[in-house]
Amino acid sequence: MIKVNVLTEDKSWSKKIKKKEIFFNEVCKKFPRKFQFLKRKAYFTLLLSNNRKIKRLNKKFRNKDKHTDILSFPFDPSENKSRSFDDIYLGDIIVSFNYIDKPKNLTLKKFKEKTIKIFIHGFLHLLGYDHIKNKDYKKMLCAEENIFNSIKILLN
Repeated sequence: MIKVNVLTEDKSWSKKIKKKEIFFNEVCKKFPRKFQFLKRKAYFTLLLSNNRKIKRLNKKFRNKDKHTDILSFPFDPSENKSRSFDDIYLGDIIVSFNYIDKPKNLTLKKFKEKTIKIFIHGFLHLLGYDHIKNKDYKKMLCAEENIFNSIKILLN
């Protein structure tokens, strides 16, 4: 079972997604069984942010002085050995509202679709997926499409 702890530091998110914690946890419930951690409790933190703040984090942690759509920071279990063996902390995801909300005339459905797609992308990074090499990109893209296809019903 996956639990998402949602934090918001940009009020614009509330205009598009009212009950953010419920929304993202419902998305995770629709993930294919392969990604649901059925026998353990897995959780991670999602920070809903903006370009200015994500640029600062991108500079600090990746040495890239520009904003981006999403940052993922997988948890390194060697950093904290005191966690319960029953729970798995996956890490942190930060998403920029400004990046998702382009173009400005996006319908609410398209905004949510874009948000879910980038959320899935960040989640897969927490699981160790990457897209540096072409073969890894294809593997990650396939996993993204598989997960997204299982949750399209939430957009209707």
